[in-house]
Amino acid sequence: MTDATPADGAPKLRADAARNRAKLVTTARDVFTAEGGEASLEQIAKAAGVGIGTLYRHFPTRLDLLEAVYRDEVDLLREAAEKVIPNHSPVEALELWLAAFVDYAATKRHIFAELVEAVGRESELMTHSRGVIYGNAEVLVTRAQEAGEIRSDVTSPDVLRLVGGCTMMPNFDREQTERILKIVMDGLRAT
Repeated sequence: MTDATPADGAPKLRADAARNRAKLVTTARDVFTAEGGEASLEQIAKAAGVGIGTLYRHFPTRLDLLEAVYRDEVDLLREAAEKVIPNHSPVEALELWLAAFVDYAATKRHIFAELVEAVGRESELMTHSRGVIYGNAEVLVTRAQEAGEIRSDVTSPDVLRLVGGCTMMPNFDREQTERILKIVMDGLRAT
């Protein structure tokens, strides 16, 4: 997502500043996923190829950066649903979206506790994000069920919990997670 308008509704950024902001959010996501939530802001700035002053200009606090990464992840999930629904069969759309959900969950795993501690589970950020995620999951699961492509005895929260659980294993391994997602999809398919 990472567009030129910061989440707080501030004015559009210059093109170079917007690129730096987007690069910082993307890099922070990658660093948090690889290194964990303890990754320093200095480490993120260095990995993004910008100075720490540039990072602080866009994100005055660590919490500001965590919120931007989290919002971006949720926006990417929403965009993934918008792309897969019209272009794939219901079960294919669900599987593709769940693959995007795995990426979201892998990042969330490293930053969620710090975010919740700072803003609370019922903050606007968290309630909005839950609404987007559960709303997309409901649409995708219902479409696949109505098409007779997946079991009718599961709910979208069941599917989210099952797939999200796959990402909670220590030492996130993308190849293993992809295999597990295939197994989950096999279990969801209608017989």
